Order: sequence, then C-alpha cells, then structure tokens
Amino acid sequence: MTGIKTTGLRKLMFFSGRAHPTLAEEVAGHLGVGVVPTRAFDFANGEIYVRFQESARGADCFLMQSHTAPINKWIMEQLIMVDALKRASARSITVIVPFYGYARQDKKHRGREPISARLVADLLATAGADRILTVDLHTDQIQGFFDGPVDHLFALPVLADYVGGKVDRAKLTVVSPDAGRVRVADRWCDRLGAPLAIVHKRRDPDVANQVTVHEVVGDVRGRVCVLVDDMVDTGGTICAAADALFANGAEDVIVAATHGVLSGPAADRLKNSQVSEFIFTDTLPTPSEVDVDKITVLSMAQTIARAAREVFEDGSVTSLFDEQA
Repeated sequence: MTGIKTTGLRKLMFFSGRAHPTLAEEVAGHLGVGVVPTRAFDFANGEIYVRFQESARGADCFLMQSHTAPINKWIMEQLIMVDALKRASARSITVIVPFYGYARQDKKHRGREPISARLVADLLATAGADRILTVDLHTDQIQGFFDGPVDHLFALPVLADYVGGKVDRAKLTVVSPDAGRVRVADRWCDRLGAPLAIVHKRRDPDVANQVTVHEVVGDVRGRVCVLVDDMVDTGGTICAAADALFANGAEDVIVAATHGVLSGPAADRLKNSQVSEFIFTDTLPTPSEVDVDKITVLSMAQTIARAAREVFEDGSVTSLFDEQA
C-alpha cells in the first residue's frame, strides 16, 4: 500500500518514527495509506540519521512518534524527521504525538526549575511543525504552549465504553485517585451514569515528609470501583489508591488509564496488586519486561486516524471532541 492519498490536488503522506511502529501501521491502515518507507539508523556515537524514500514536496504530511522510553532519543528523532520534511518542501507538517513527553513538567513548582513541556512544544515548532495532534495531555494548559493548532483527543469513550460493557453499571462507582483528576472522573460519571468517589491523600502528622494516609470520600462499600487516570508510570499512586478502596469495603477495583508508561517497579506492583484488571490504550507500546496477564490494551488507532482525516480534508475535528465530551 502506498504512503500517499490524494484528494483533488492535495496529497496526504503518513510517516512514522521508530518508537511505536505497530500503532503507526494501524493508523495508516485506517487512513487507507501505507507508512512512507524511511531509512533511519543510529550512528556509533548515538546520532540519528533519517531519509525518506519518497518525495514529500507539496504534500500534507502526518508524522507519528510516541514519546516512549528512551524518551529523549525518540523526541530527537521526531525533531529530525520534522526538519527533513520541512527541507523537503512539505506543504504542511502535522506531528502526531499519542503520548506527549515531559507533560508532567508543565509549570514551575520551585525556583530555578524548567517548564519542559513548553520547551518540547517550542522545539517542535522550531523544527517546522505546523500542528500537533495528541491524546490526553497531562494538563489542558499544555495546548497553549504551542503557537499553532493543537488537536487534543480523548481516550475516555474507548475506555469507558469498554468498562461499561463488562460491568454492571448499577454497581459501578467512578473514582478519582486524587483531587487533580476529579474533572476527568466527572466526565466518566456522566458517560456511565455512575456516582463519584475521591481518594484524598494527606500527610500523617506522625510521619515527617511522607504521604501515608489515603482517605476515601464517597461510598464505595460493596461497589465495583473504576479508578481513572491519564497515566500509570511506576504504579505506586494507583496501587495505593486501590488498597484504600479495598480497605473501605470495595468489592472490586478496575484501573483505567490512557497511557501505560509502566516504568521501574510497575510490573511487580501491578502483578501483586488486588486490582482485577488494568486497562490502557496503545498510545505507548507495552514494555517487553511487563508481562501481567490482567492488563488489557485498547486501540486508539481509529480515533487518531479519524482526526487526521478531518485535518487533511479541512473538516471539523471539534465534531470528534463533541462525541468524546
């Protein structure tokens, strides 16, 4: 299948870095194109070489790269690929970033700290990106860091419909693992018609500099609780929240998160947790060392492809937002 799709006098081309080729192939399939053949390799000193095997002159180019580990390598590769497309006279360059790296560094907590999420946006713009298409940013304000259109997609419909189709909704309670995720959890409640509970973390006055107490606000006794978050990294926060729910009488706990980062001790924590199922999307590849049979991975390929098609055809990406709200 060719990597080119034409509409009138316009031409769509789909490119991918090496970070997550499986998702790229699926998105390209939904778009009805192939991934443009690309020669990419690392020099002995770690520098990256990229050359596209087809002309991108005058094309609307969509370049996918998810910022998985090793994150700095894949961000750099994406920047190099954007620069290559710019110098190849691409008509437009949309970078598709299913998982946006450094999103948790979106503000200064203390003096002399960087705002790395803004830096990544600046680097993409400087390289030549005209538009960013991404999924479930850690905070909405990151959209304002890029001086151009940002299409912010949500995994909620994919995740919530899966949960709603396998759990008795009459017994379901949506749970936010902390106060910062309440707004997202509330959208889940609207979609599933379920009540809301919150796990509130506070410091134990008898233990200095440590969050050791998790208070549950809301009735979870005898309920099937779905803990919702944007990502699970090492798994410490989400597993501790699940333990608090079980301690307060929850019948079962399911975790649903868009991005399964799953670094460090995550594999052991998930395996040893009382949580019955961890549900992620495929915005990131599941690390090879994570082999937990209670992990379910759902595809975001169709959602990403629909948004890319709307961008190419000058349609309404907002209509997708309305469906996903």
